[in-house]
Order: sequence, then C-alpha cells, then structure tokens
Amino acid sequence: MASNPSTLPSPARSQINLAPAAVSAALIVLGLIYLNGTVSGRQAALWIVGILLGATLYHSAFGFTSSWRVFISDRRGAGLRAQMLMLAFGCLLFFPVLGNGTLWGQNVSGFVSPVGTSVLVGAFIFGIGMQMGGGCASGTLYTVGGGSTRMIITLIGFIIGSVIGAAHLPWWASQPSFAPYSIVQEWGAPTALASSFVLFLGIALFTIWAEKRRHGTLISSAVSAGKAGGWGRLLSGPWPLVIGSIVLVLLNFATLALAGRPWGITSAFALWGSKILMAVGYDVSGWGFWQGPAAASLAAPVRNDITSVMDIGIILGALLAASLAGKFAPVWKLPARSVLAAIIGGLLLGYGARLAFGCNIGAYFSGILSGSLHGWLWLVAAFAGNVIGTKIRPFFGLAVEKTSQTAC
Repeated sequence: MASNPSTLPSPARSQINLAPAAVSAALIVLGLIYLNGTVSGRQAALWIVGILLGATLYHSAFGFTSSWRVFISDRRGAGLRAQMLMLAFGCLLFFPVLGNGTLWGQNVSGFVSPVGTSVLVGAFIFGIGMQMGGGCASGTLYTVGGGSTRMIITLIGFIIGSVIGAAHLPWWASQPSFAPYSIVQEWGAPTALASSFVLFLGIALFTIWAEKRRHGTLISSAVSAGKAGGWGRLLSGPWPLVIGSIVLVLLNFATLALAGRPWGITSAFALWGSKILMAVGYDVSGWGFWQGPAAASLAAPVRNDITSVMDIGIILGALLAASLAGKFAPVWKLPARSVLAAIIGGLLLGYGARLAFGCNIGAYFSGILSGSLHGWLWLVAAFAGNVIGTKIRPFFGLAVEKTSQTAC
C-alpha cells in the first residue's frame, strides 16, 4: 500500500534484520505482559490479533489501494477478485452471528452507520487520499511497520486530518441522510447472504470481463505467488492474495469474538490527535464528536482503547515480519513532490474517514460484513475517488503499476 520498494515482499528470503527483529519482538512481549496486567487478558489477546494482522497484511501485500489503482489504470482485477472472496467468506461467518446477536456467550454487533451525504463525500475524499497518500488505513500502518518512511508522513497527515474531521463531523452528520440500515437485521441472514453473494460474484465477473477485454487473458501471478518455497515462505513471503484474504477474515472474526464488534482502525487516529491537543492545553472535550460514549475513550488511557492497541500491534507485527524476512530497509531521502503528496493524501484520508464513519476497514470491509448499506455506498464513492486519485498521481511523480500484488 506504499510505493517504497523496501516494503515489497520478494520471493527470495535474505538475511534476518536482527536489530529491528529483536526490538519488535521485545516490544510485542512487553506489550502483551503490560496489557494483561493493566487492562485484561482479552485486551492482550486483541494485541496479538493486531500483531497477526500486521504480519498478514505485510506478507500478502494485501493492498486495497494498489488493487483498485491497477484495475483502474490497466484493468488487472486479481486484487479486486481477492477482495470479493474476502467479503464473501466474511459475510458467511459474520451474518449468522450478527443475526443471532451473540458469539460464544458474548453480545456482538456490527458497524452500521447512516447512509447519506457525509458517507458519500467522506468516502470520495478518502478515495483520492488513498492514491495521493499511497495507502489506505491498513496499508498506512503495515507499510510504516515494514519500513516505509514516506508512509510515516502519510500517517501524521492521517492523524491531523482525523482530528479536523472529528471537529467537523457534527455538521456533516446533520446533512441529508437515511437512518442506519442493516440488511442482516431487516432481511434476515439467509436473504442478506444470498443478495451479497450475487453482488460479489457480479463484481468479480465484471473484473474478469474487463481484464480479458483489455489483455485477452487473466493474470495469475497475483493469486499464485508464494506456492513454492516450503515453510520458509511463511517468514519470507509473499503469501498468495487468496490466503491473505482468508486470514484477514479469520482475524476480523477473532476481533468480533474478543471485542464484541468488528475490526476498525481510524477512530484511534482521531483519539491520538485529540489527546495530543489536550496534552498541550487545547480542550476538545466539548466537541460533539467526543460526547456520549466517546467521552470515556477520550478520558481513559490509550491502553484501554481496543482500536489503538490493535493499530500499534499492526505496526509491530509488520515490523517483525519485515525484519524476519530481511526486508526492513528504510529509505530516508524522499522526493519533495512525493512528500507533498503524502501530506495531502494523509489529510484527505483522515478527514474522509471521519466523515464516512470509517475507512477501507471500518466502513468497507467490516461495514459490508456487518450488513450495513453504508459500506456499499462507501465502496462506490471511494472507488470514484480512486479514479480521480489515480489520474493525479503522475503529477506528483508517483508510479501507476501494471500488476496487482504490490504494496498499497
């Protein structure tokens, strides 16, 4: 999900980067002990889920941003088809559980948000930001851990944009919209599942038609890479996109079981930025965004926030994966135009995510798995934004790839 070559998995495994591997492993163990002792065993388990998400995202290079860009620019659809597989498998697991309302004795609920102006505008802005910043929410985190220095800039912009979006969200939420709508709750899990499968299949078939029309055949490397190489491939990568999609669903399901709700990312960015403002004397507690249940998150330590714990875990999981694969090699000299694009992209990502009630994970992945119509609106609007963003990229010296399995 970033353009830094140092973060891209390669078939051959090189020597382990011992120092970053040791640091990341130590931090993972210390974090596990700390969270288990100060919060709960459940929070410690979510920390491990975050670590595994980071390693999976890194080794499978599961790029929402790159997959959309490659299809838009070159009609290669392997990445999009992997996303449809991921969503189909996820709905198969999530819909019956959400319809029942409990999982292994715990109450569970999905991410179901209003459908309207705020989501439409926010997702479109987020889509442009994906291509400008070089990644989505999950891509920003795992490529930061994987050694992309450019994505550190994107992450800083992401946090700042999230805070601005949080300040403006009450106004956007007051614009025309429909009430939250869950097809699982309104239609029942079987009907919702069948309807969703039809849409997933339709999108996958469209990508096949478009790819064959442009190229005459389907590219296979994006889904078959990583078959050879034995168990060493587990540490060195790359993993096939199909394997990555399945593991991401299972880890999202583990999040649902442990946290009582699906995987999300960007609410933590608004929290981090707001806490920084509070620390320097700027009181944000009166903002509409931080009223109601959200007030408790602002007042509590970061260690208590599930999303924050998992986000940090994703970074460390990707760092450990990159280091064990011998691919952690940050590049500190960056072109000025690329830095500018990262700043602008990060701001758009953060602002758009708050308006849209989530990002490619919280609104798209987990939103659709929750049966929320706002997840489908997010997909359409964000894809349109990606079309614009893909056309803008060359003006900032950013590449437009011709293959699917690449960082975001």
